[in-house]
Amino acid sequence: MQTKVMFLPGLLNDASLFEEQVTALSTLAAVSVADLTRAESIAAMADEALKEAPEGRFVLVGLSMGGYVAFEIMRRAPERVCGLILLDTSARPDTPESSTTRQALMTLAETDFDAVTEQLLPKLSHPDRVSLPAVRGVIQSMAASLGKEVFIRQQKAIMGRPDSRPTLAKITCPTLVICGREDLITPPEMAEEITAGIKHAQLKIIEQCGHLSTLDQPETVGKLICRWIKDNKL
Repeated sequence: MQTKVMFLPGLLNDASLFEEQVTALSTLAAVSVADLTRAESIAAMADEALKEAPEGRFVLVGLSMGGYVAFEIMRRAPERVCGLILLDTSARPDTPESSTTRQALMTLAETDFDAVTEQLLPKLSHPDRVSLPAVRGVIQSMAASLGKEVFIRQQKAIMGRPDSRPTLAKITCPTLVICGREDLITPPEMAEEITAGIKHAQLKIIEQCGHLSTLDQPETVGKLICRWIKDNKL
C-alpha cells in the first residue's frame, strides 16, 4: 500500500513551502498539503487538517505553526498518524515577549503589510540564503498571495496555542525532528527538548540553515524525509 504524507505549513505559508520535498517524495508517496489559512485557532486548524487528511493512516509533517497543529492532531487522533516529522517548531506556548512582538506586527500589517514581510525575512532564512530567489521570492510570493487577514488570523491562533510539552510522552509513533542550525525563531534547543520528550524520536540538525529549512536547504530536507520514511517502512 502506498505511503500517504500530509504537510502542515507555517505562518503565511502555503504549498510552495514544500514544493521541493513534494517532488522528492513523488515516487515514494501520495502527498497533500493542508490549508491552514481559514481557522482561527490551533484546535480549529487541527480539525480542518483532519478533514482534509488522506484516508487511513498517514505520515504527518509540520513546520513551525504546522508543528503546533501537528501536536494538536496527535492529541486528537493519534491513531491516524503512522509517522511524525516536526520541522523547526516548538512544543512551548507563546511567551509574553513573543506575543508583544506579534501584536506589533499585526498592527503594522493593518497599514503596511509589505513592511511586515521585510521585517520577518531575516528571521526566516539563513543570511547566506535569504537573498536567493528560491527563498526570498517564495516567501514574498506566499505572503502576498495569503495577505494580511490570514496573517492576523494565524498570529492570533499562534499566540493562543497550548503548551504541548506535557503530552510529548504520549506520542508513540516513529518521530523525526529537524531543525536549522541557525534557526532564530525555534532554535535547536527547542528541537532537542521535543526529541527528549518523545520516546525514540530522532533529531537532525541541518547546517547553514535558518527557520524555513524546506527553502534554505530543500534537497537536504527532502533526502532526510525520504530516507526516514524508507528506514521506518512507513
